[in-house]
Amino acid sequence: MTATFFGGAHGHGAQAIGLFSLTAMWIGMMAAMMAPTAWPWLLTFERLSRPSAGVARAASLSLFAAGYLSAWTVYASGAAGLQYAFSHAGWLDHSSALGTAAGAAVLIGAGLFQFTPWKRACLTHCRNPLSFLLARWHNGPIGGYRLGLSHGWFCVGCCWALMATVLAVGMNNWLWMIAVTAAVALEQLVPGGERVRWPLGAGLVAGGVWQLAA
Repeated sequence: MTATFFGGAHGHGAQAIGLFSLTAMWIGMMAAMMAPTAWPWLLTFERLSRPSAGVARAASLSLFAAGYLSAWTVYASGAAGLQYAFSHAGWLDHSSALGTAAGAAVLIGAGLFQFTPWKRACLTHCRNPLSFLLARWHNGPIGGYRLGLSHGWFCVGCCWALMATVLAVGMNNWLWMIAVTAAVALEQLVPGGERVRWPLGAGLVAGGVWQLAA
């Protein structure tokens, strides 16, 4: 029963790669997938920083980006650790994906999260960079880092469940990663995109149920 739920003892990918390399892969993947939605925040931060001197503005912008990446690095490290542990336990298949039932549970859980107040609140934050930055603005490079880190945690809170679906389908599924990146961009960047979370959540739940039934 355990082999059926988790996919049997086929998960050699994460073992072969090693935890450090796997963590680096997750960090790079998160940075690439979140780049489209982070870009408007960087532009808004840069515009608000223009009264500062050139060097100070560049330092603040760099540290804002570093703060944002810090939040996602924590998430990516945790996800890599889980994948590494699942692999050593034999719970991943040859494509580094969870077994049928466990993968379906991740999809259903990610879909249900789309309907929660937490998702709605974090998505509202992610869609309004100007109001957040004006309300919490701090001058100087350290202020930039604090703002980037704070925004990063909101962003993780908004997207962590969607990103966790990578565990369900495997890191080799580039089409899925592109689809998740597009879905996140639609939610956060497109006018009216906050409504995308409903059909997206329903689709993930349906996909998980279909996987269980199949």
